[in-house]
Amino acid sequence: MTTSTQPAKFRKRVSPDLRRLVGSECASLSGSAVSTVALPTLAVLDLDASTTQIALLAFLGQLPNAIVALPAGAFSDRHAKRPLMIAADLTAAAVLVTIPAAAFAGVLGIGQLYAVAVVLGIAKIVHSSASISYLPVLVEADLLQHANSRLGAASSVADSAGSNMGAALVGAVGAARSILADVLSYLVSAFLVWRIRTPEPAAAPAEGRGSLARDIGEGLRYVAGQPTIRTVIAALSTLSFGLAIMNTYWAYYLLAGLRMSPSAFGVMMGVGGAGSLAGALLAPRIASRIGIGPTIIIGFAVSPLAQIPLLLAGPGLAWQLGLAAALATQLFWATASGTSQRSLRQTLCEPRFQGRMQAASTTLTAGARPVAAAVAGALVLLLGVRGALAVGAVLQTVPVGLLLLSPVRALREMPSLLARTAVPPAREGAS
Repeated sequence: MTTSTQPAKFRKRVSPDLRRLVGSECASLSGSAVSTVALPTLAVLDLDASTTQIALLAFLGQLPNAIVALPAGAFSDRHAKRPLMIAADLTAAAVLVTIPAAAFAGVLGIGQLYAVAVVLGIAKIVHSSASISYLPVLVEADLLQHANSRLGAASSVADSAGSNMGAALVGAVGAARSILADVLSYLVSAFLVWRIRTPEPAAAPAEGRGSLARDIGEGLRYVAGQPTIRTVIAALSTLSFGLAIMNTYWAYYLLAGLRMSPSAFGVMMGVGGAGSLAGALLAPRIASRIGIGPTIIIGFAVSPLAQIPLLLAGPGLAWQLGLAAALATQLFWATASGTSQRSLRQTLCEPRFQGRMQAASTTLTAGARPVAAAVAGALVLLLGVRGALAVGAVLQTVPVGLLLLSPVRALREMPSLLARTAVPPAREGAS
């Protein structure tokens, strides 16, 4: 199918329900970006939190990604996804509104922020597990790539706008009151999901179900038995580990080691965001031109290459411009690859395993980050900051090898639905 006809076909066949799902994701992401700025600001400026308390707050916010994703994925495969998304959004709104309420009453403490971080993290995981696996219900299989592209582009804009709005709101009305914007965003998200009318496939009857633990095990075995899906998830988790090592000291290295000013750092992040947006928008066209497999592999291969300027850089405007260009290139291909590999996994995965497949990916990628942060600390003691960054960059070459040895290398077009059932597992995804 040519690139000239595919976007027009997508626009013609896109459903209002997909627009509502995209709007829901944008609303919750933009609000979450506000809270990402407001919560640590509130802890530091209003509650005088120590560095240990700030670290614990960040850790608790990430903890549900590692321990709740698998049960949430199995739960979303058992039940209708739309009510789960609505319940998660309403839970997030309810727990967040307690912060400005407690601040107004003068009883807000760091313990409450800890509790909010945990509950909010769980709500996000439940919503994410349901929404990602809900997309194939709303969109025909041959248009998943374009749907993920639209979702990725909208999410990129929403996240960037939310971060800027969060900084502005914190300065204008204070950190506690600014969280009301996130409360509103979750209510809007719940309303948009409530308006979705596309029916879902019927879930298995309750009397025929096993335990949740059995469902989780069944999902893990399914993922392990699919060569393309398991290789892509393994590549994602390895890349996440390498990036997490670098991200632990990345900002510190730029600001302290290379003496980059905060304003220059912000501009560089903005340029990187623009690259991510372009990658999301152009992902379907790139995949149509060079093939779905090469798009995925190039995205992984560019990541370690883009770290070379960082490892060689010194202070000065010329290096700052080079680092901004490298970041934009990295995020362009990372987003193009990300929408492509997500679409590939959704296409190949059987509907009854969608939630558990996504949950396995989330658990492995997010679960690697706390471990990577600890490894980064040890590496800095042994090798220094630049040495730790170099180790993280080298680790990012490993997933490229995994993908080159997998069926992904031979993929030029998105597999048909028949590939799920007609192709034996050992040959799944091969051309």
